[in-house]
This record gives sequence, C-alpha cells and structure tokens, in this order.
Amino acid sequence: MPVQDVIQDPASLTLTVIATYPAPVARVFRVWAEPALLGKWWGPPGWPATFLSYTLEVGGRAHYFMQGPDGTRHYGGWAFTAVDAPHALAFDDYFADAEGTPNRDLPGTSVGVTLVARDGGTTMTLVSRFGSLEQMEQLVAMGMVDGIRAAAGQIDALL
Repeated sequence: MPVQDVIQDPASLTLTVIATYPAPVARVFRVWAEPALLGKWWGPPGWPATFLSYTLEVGGRAHYFMQGPDGTRHYGGWAFTAVDAPHALAFDDYFADAEGTPNRDLPGTSVGVTLVARDGGTTMTLVSRFGSLEQMEQLVAMGMVDGIRAAAGQIDALL
C-alpha cells in the first residue's frame, strides 16, 4: 500500500497523508496535472471523478464530479493557489453545484501537495488545512480520512 501514514492533528487543524510511489517525481506529478489520469484516482474506489474544466495555473480552477455506482453525483471544485511543477501544487478545495458554484454550507479545505524524490521513487505529502475544529470534525465524520487514503492508494496503478 503506497499510503504510509495519515495524521490527524486537531491542534494545527491539519490532515496529512504521506504516500510513496516507485516512480520519478515528474511521473507522479502527471497524475495531478492530467485530468484524465486525475479522474481515475481522485475519489474513493467506485467513485471516479470527471473533470469538466481544469486549468492548472495560479488563479486557475477545476470543476469536477464524482459519480457513484448508482449514478449519484457529488460536485466539487478547486481554486489553484500555487503551482511549482513538478514538485508542488496548492489549491482551495470546496463542494460545489453542477455549475461549479461553491457550496458555502459545507466546509472546504486548503490543500498543499509536495513531491520529493526519495530512494528511487517519490514521496507525496498532502496536507489539508481546515478553517476550524468543527469543520475538520465534520469532514472527518463524512469519511474524508478513509476516502483520501483509498484514493491515494489508486495512484500506483496509474504509474
């Protein structure tokens, strides 16, 4: 399993996922940079994502939906705040409607991803930052920890 650790830190309002992959940094970055690849792993197994728009640049946005086996769709979006290909990216992650309008009734997170070459492969560190302990608890209760662990576990097959 590529996911080495998932660390919930209520004191710093963060959830950190550390995963290792037997591929170079540039190849691991591709699973973030190419929407067709990203859609195959962003979401838990059985809930593939379809990216309706994707502009990987500072100020760029992504709009997507994850679709479950019964056809249920859950929409989300990203607003990119940093891109340092192929080593890092950051974005604000939020729930959205079908048109991509953020749903302010549900909490979002700020996400930072770093990719570091290590031992012939790549270590990916994904840090989600929450606006409050209540938001963190709500997203954890919604299955965020298991979801991101399972999603990151699907990257191996794409490398």
